[in-house]
Amino acid sequence: MSLAEHKPHMSYDEFLAWSLRQERGRYEFVDGEIIEMPSEGARHNLVKHALVRAIEDAVEAAGFAATVFTDGMQIRTEGGRRGREPDGSVSSAPVTDPNALVVPDPLIVVEVVSPSSERDDTGDKLDEYMELPTVQHYLIVRPDKQLIVHHSRGEGGALQTMLVTGPTLRLDPPGITLDLTRVHKACG
Repeated sequence: MSLAEHKPHMSYDEFLAWSLRQERGRYEFVDGEIIEMPSEGARHNLVKHALVRAIEDAVEAAGFAATVFTDGMQIRTEGGRRGREPDGSVSSAPVTDPNALVVPDPLIVVEVVSPSSERDDTGDKLDEYMELPTVQHYLIVRPDKQLIVHHSRGEGGALQTMLVTGPTLRLDPPGITLDLTRVHKACG
């Protein structure tokens, strides 16, 4: 079934089954509709890879039991009305199903901004990711500005925002420190 032929309002579970049948492409699910994700350029891909690698290195160095994902995994938001595919994510829950499509209990979510995604990444997705009680950190990378916008939960769950341009970033919880040297180089 092609994207144009899919039924207009499907459930999230129907969307996941549909996505498995697609030979290529990346998709998100928004209010019953399938949204095709645009292709990404080399810089976007290199920045995404550098940040996910920095997270993997920090998780390993801290001995934190977590699973680090690149794109291709969904985060279910809005009570299942939406399924987002971030550029990277971390789950503190063990992955028990090797065929899973959805990140269990996401802790850290990463998006690399591109001109076509900036509005969603900094608006709707910020709201959606931070409404999930398990998400403690949402990192939005702005390669054009060599900047990371770090949204996190503060005292009482209040949203805190910090602009990161330095060489490291501490994420508490879970108690890891990211070396951002490769990320800044990839943004260059």
